Amino acid sequence: MPAEISSDNEQLPVKIAERLKRDPAGLVAAVVQQFDSKEVLMLGWMNDEALQRTLSTGRVTFFSRSRQEFWRKGDTSGHIQLVKSVALDCDGDALLITVDQHGPACHTGTRSCFDGRSLPAVVLTAEDQSENPSR
Repeated sequence: MPAEISSDNEQLPVKIAERLKRDPAGLVAAVVQQFDSKEVLMLGWMNDEALQRTLSTGRVTFFSRSRQEFWRKGDTSGHIQLVKSVALDCDGDALLITVDQHGPACHTGTRSCFDGRSLPAVVLTAEDQSENPSR
């Protein structure tokens, strides 16, 4: 665990922990969104301790699947994420964290991890669907 990240040795409250549906590695996806513009900034992964740190410190903490350690957004880059709200989805398998992002959210230097990375996709409207329901 990096020294910059303190742990209060607090555990995630049972009422929250019971609602989480973790993957086999014990992680939950955390979608990070800018609080005012609603722009989706990034996706990270959290275990119970990372979520507890996020809830109790006001700074977003993730668990790195590749390095197997905690990391707090902005500790090395200065591009911090200040928590505005945290919500659990209806299935308990994803979190939505709204933040005030300071600087780029992506490690590549872009504002969002999704900037300039669109994939080609068929785009339908409700009218398209009603005219051709087999689509």
